[in-house]
Amino acid sequence: QVRLVESGGGLVQAGGSLRLSCAVLGRTVSTYGMGWFRQAPGKEREFVAAINWNGVITYYRDSVKGRFTISRDNAKSTVYLQMNTLKPEDTALYYCAAGSVETTPSQYPYWGQGTQVTVSS
Repeated sequence: QVRLVESGGGLVQAGGSLRLSCAVLGRTVSTYGMGWFRQAPGKEREFVAAINWNGVITYYRDSVKGRFTISRDNAKSTVYLQMNTLKPEDTALYYCAAGSVETTPSQYPYWGQGTQVTVSS
């Protein structure tokens, strides 16, 4: 059983920063690709970033490139999403997912409960 627990969300002004963390419990994370997704009210869940098992390869959606950085610490079974220069359009519930590096949510078998990020203008 794999359980993902996100933390680090909150309310921040536009231009500010947040760092999300995703702790993986129940199984070693070192062999899993990991991803971050987000979902705003009334919208579909969308891909944000992904990282391969050893952190060498990363992927980002175009709108966050240069602002967000995904990283991982396999010794701590934790994945991070550093978000800088936040914009109001980044406001969403952010989910951590495990098991793939694809951009499609259905490719990930494991999900966290989400952490809310709200960016005020």
